[in-house]
Amino acid sequence: MSLRVHPDIAGLSPYVPGKPIDELERELGIPRAIKLASNENPLGPSPKALAVLSDTAATLNRYPDGGAYRLRQKLAERHKVAPEQVILGNGSDELLGLLARAFLAPGDEAVMADQTFVIYRMEVTAAHGVPVVVPLNGWRHDLPAMAEAVTPRTRLVFVCNPNNPTGTIVTAAEVDEFMARVPHDVIAVFDEAYVEYVRDSRYPDSLGLLAQGRNVIVLRTFSKIYGLAGLRIGYGVTTPEITGYLNRIRPPFNANSMAQRAAEAALSDDDHVARSRALNASEMTVVRDGLRALGFDPVPSEANFLFFDVRRDGRRVFEALLRQGVIVRHIEGSLLRATIGLPDENRHFLDALKKVVLG
Repeated sequence: MSLRVHPDIAGLSPYVPGKPIDELERELGIPRAIKLASNENPLGPSPKALAVLSDTAATLNRYPDGGAYRLRQKLAERHKVAPEQVILGNGSDELLGLLARAFLAPGDEAVMADQTFVIYRMEVTAAHGVPVVVPLNGWRHDLPAMAEAVTPRTRLVFVCNPNNPTGTIVTAAEVDEFMARVPHDVIAVFDEAYVEYVRDSRYPDSLGLLAQGRNVIVLRTFSKIYGLAGLRIGYGVTTPEITGYLNRIRPPFNANSMAQRAAEAALSDDDHVARSRALNASEMTVVRDGLRALGFDPVPSEANFLFFDVRRDGRRVFEALLRQGVIVRHIEGSLLRATIGLPDENRHFLDALKKVVLG
């Protein structure tokens, strides 16, 4: 029996996550595989976050706080905004879907970069909107070209900063020029999942745009530096009007009890964040230098991963690395992305890559 599926949905490809470690070990009989595919924090969660989970487990028969009162209060205090400007999601991915459903009518447009987080295009298409895709320039968002792509049908513009998968940023000066050209009725979505890793002093204060009265939403997550990817919790900071519309379609209880409690505790552990940032900075130098020694030229990154061109069939390199017990991310063609791991994981990756490319 044939199904009647909307052609926009039928044309989508499912998101393919990084292969789990236990699946690789089971498939290929490889002990102690390492995963450098999903940009997770190799240090794991904050000990403070882990400590609250056992207490929360005793109340799992109860629904979570649907309004996430305590966590939204803490986030509002941290970002110096009102609690009604904060909205939580089952990961920041969920908020991308809510934005598309709330603000796109069929045929409305959303401007985004070409090589960026694939969920933007997926959610816009699923909402029967039109993704307007602008090529990167030097592996960075081409904000002037994105501003030029805005039309009267544009409702959303997506800026991933740092960009996934390239790790590059756009600067404060570039964002100021961009926003001067974006109409006030267009919502600018700044996806800042990796913001805590950024070292470049030119990074923009996207939250400051809210104080200027702009229609902006800044997305953050607890999945990356906070190490809570398995609990799926992210948030957006925006205007009360935008949160009001998003809350009309937000599923009830979308932030579970454990995620809320762990996120509260993680926010209070600045030492864990500092350790994670320091490890990433030092080990990124090791991995970058190792890639250069193999003849590759990784793109300078402000995130917790490196993006590089292997100048050969990237799928074959990816699969050969799997057989060496190393999971990275094949982006497309000859392009790979590798998360910065623990020191021994990074050595294992570089040794395996050397075997694959040099024989």
